[in-house]
Parts: sequence; C-alpha cells; structure tokens
Amino acid sequence: MCKGESQGYTAVKGTQCVVLVDPYSTGGMLAPELDERGYAVIALWTQDVGENRDHLPQAAKGFPEKFLAEVDELSTLASTARALHDAATRADGEVVAVICGGETGVKVADALSEHMGLRGNTTAGGMANRRDKQVQQDAVKAHGLRAVRSVCGRSWDDVKAFSDTEAFPIIVKPVESAGSDGVKLCRSAGEAEEHFHLLMNSQRKAGSQGAAVLLQEYLKGTEYIVDHVSRDGVHKTTLVWVYDRRPANGAGFVCFGTKCVPSESPVAQELIAYTRGCLDALRITDGATHTEVMMTETGPCLVEVNSRCHGAAGSWMPLARAMTGYTQVSACVDAFLSEEAFERLPDVPSEFLASGQVSMLISYHDGLVESTQFERVRNLPSVVFLEENLQAGRQVEKTIDLFSLIGMCVLVHEDPKVLDDDLRSIREMEQNGSLFVLCN
Repeated sequence: MCKGESQGYTAVKGTQCVVLVDPYSTGGMLAPELDERGYAVIALWTQDVGENRDHLPQAAKGFPEKFLAEVDELSTLASTARALHDAATRADGEVVAVICGGETGVKVADALSEHMGLRGNTTAGGMANRRDKQVQQDAVKAHGLRAVRSVCGRSWDDVKAFSDTEAFPIIVKPVESAGSDGVKLCRSAGEAEEHFHLLMNSQRKAGSQGAAVLLQEYLKGTEYIVDHVSRDGVHKTTLVWVYDRRPANGAGFVCFGTKCVPSESPVAQELIAYTRGCLDALRITDGATHTEVMMTETGPCLVEVNSRCHGAAGSWMPLARAMTGYTQVSACVDAFLSEEAFERLPDVPSEFLASGQVSMLISYHDGLVESTQFERVRNLPSVVFLEENLQAGRQVEKTIDLFSLIGMCVLVHEDPKVLDDDLRSIREMEQNGSLFVLCN
C-alpha cells in the first residue's frame, strides 16, 4: 500500500530516489542528509516495524513531511519492489539505492536491494537473516574468530542442557532485538527458564513474536562499539566508542553514556581488526554497521553486529562531527552513492578535533509528569545537543533500558574540567528527580 506523494515535496524531472527501510531513530537522520544532496526519499515501512514507526528524531528537519512517499511492505518482495518503483515513477524518477534505516528493516533491505539489483549485502550463504545473533556467532566462529558460547531454541528442552553445563550467570535474550530489549543477566537455571518463557510469549520492540531465544555465556570485560561504513567489501571505521553501562533500577545493563576511543590506541586497533573480520564473516560488503564487542581477558569477542547506523536517535552526531568533522550518517550516504566521496574518507578517524561524550538521561522515579525541567541540562556550558524523551502529561518509568531513557545529551568543551562538572550536575539532577515534576 502506497500512501501517496507528500504535499511537502516538489518532484523534479529525472528525480533520483532513495528508499529508506524503516527510517526511525538514526535511520531518520539519513533523510535530511539525502534531501540536502538532492535525492528524493521514499520511506518503506516493514511489517515488523511496529511502534518504532513513530520514533522519527526531532532533529530530522523537514521529515516526515518531505518524504516523496511512504510505502508499506506488501506480501511479496516483488510486489513491494513494484510499489516502490511506482512511487518513484510518479515523480518521473527512479530508485537508485535501498538503505536500511532501523534494525527491523535489515532483512527487507538486504533482500530488496538484491532483488532490485542495487548495492547491498547478499542474502546467499545463510545470510537471509543476518540479524539473527546465532547466525552471527556461528559465522564468526567458522571464520576462525572468537565467538561467544551459546545455544538457540524455541523450547526450554532445546536449551536446557546448556543451562545445566554453563557456569552462571548467563545471558538470556531474543535472537532478534535492539537497544538491549529483552536482554537479562540470569543467575540461576530457574531465573533463566522464567525469562526464556517470557521472551517466547512476548512481543519484543524490535523482534518477532515467537522467535527463538538465545542463552549465552556471560562475557566479562568492557563493552565497545565499532562503527563502520563499507563499499564493495572495503571497511572504513567512523568511530570507536566505549559504553558506560552500570546497574540501575534493578537492571544490569543500563547505558549511562558513551565516550569516543582514539583510533591510534592499542585497544582500538585490536577492536577494529577483529570487527572487520566479523564483517567479512557475515559477508557484509556495503552500508553502515554498528558492532558491539566485548573486550575480555582473552581478547575481543562479538556481542552483535547491527547492519545499520549507530542508534540512539542520532544524538551522538554533533559529537562525532565535532570530534572528526563528519558522521557515520554522511559516510553511509557516501558509501552508497559516491565512490569518490567514499574514497576520500579516512580508513580510521584522525586525531580528535575536540573532547566530549554522550550522556543518557536516567530516571530513578516513576509517576505522572506534571512538568519537565530539561532547561537545567540545556543551560550547562558544555551541552551542545539535547533530545527530550519525556513531556508533561506522560507517565515516566524508572530507566531499565534504552527505551526507557528520558533523554540524551551531547557534551563538548575544550576544558575537560567543565565536562566533568557538567556531567556531575546531570547525575545529581537524575538522582534527586529534578529534571521533572510529578503530579501529587
């Protein structure tokens, strides 16, 4: 089903159209980048997108109004491709690229680009669903790289032997997910079995009802993110990040923020080499990837590869631009649409141009929100960007994952002490609940 041309877009004869598959979160930020370069943007919403369809960042200026068309995935690949072709044809244009926007769009983006003969990643060799975390681990292991010990199943009997032999704690999580959705650290077989059944009977935010569940060894170490863009199998690193994950509100993996890691550091060099091996193992040749890797005592080990841009609604983009002069979003468009621009990208980021970090905003309180006071964060000297996820009249919950964050901010400053003071102030506001006022 095609919802027709947007009233906010004026077609130009010979329009080159780019399809964004599930352009929510950072995927939505690809739209203004493409628009600025003169491309028309068609949004393709998959059957799996669910509530994520409404999660277009506020910073995606001009969208969704400027989408040339919004098309819903149809029952077959061929009919979906025809609907996209028809939407482009009505603007006297053609589809020149299919780019994955959000995690739920990975499978469709791969299959559709292959079906339409456009740049993308193959579905051959068992890669029809490279979102599947078991597929990822098996491929990495077969490639001779360190992989996590794990088992995948749709019934508890399928995985019980693993829980009987693996040392606790273990990780139990959906085989398809994003943003730590459904991931739990289980400390006993009983807890693992209970969470297994919960996942099998629940609809995850970025997964599929009734999909398989993974039991994995608990990797001890520090978790990193390694962002790349690729073209024709050449991988270029756009940034290496380190997570600040800590327990909060009864959850074990709440993300408090991320910091950038210098490319010349030994840990970054090891992570980059390992990650590029993982991308090759998964036959990823084109587009953006966001790879989570745990640095353990025995070296790097894959957590998961996400075949799309770094998430968090693009809140990190001002920091990346300040640190390196470009972002993974702009580099992703280069990789798909400009060989020359891709070749100009550095293999890894040069020495950082500034200092800063991303800070997530955490809630330690719950209730009905009477008013918010985010201006207290916005007015801090080092805060250059703030995304608010909470408004008056809404229910606030204690933060347990990325989906329950109340906001995100980017801090950039030439003086590290100013950064530290501002971050300390933010953490104090979170603890005392002064970023919002609750109804009595």
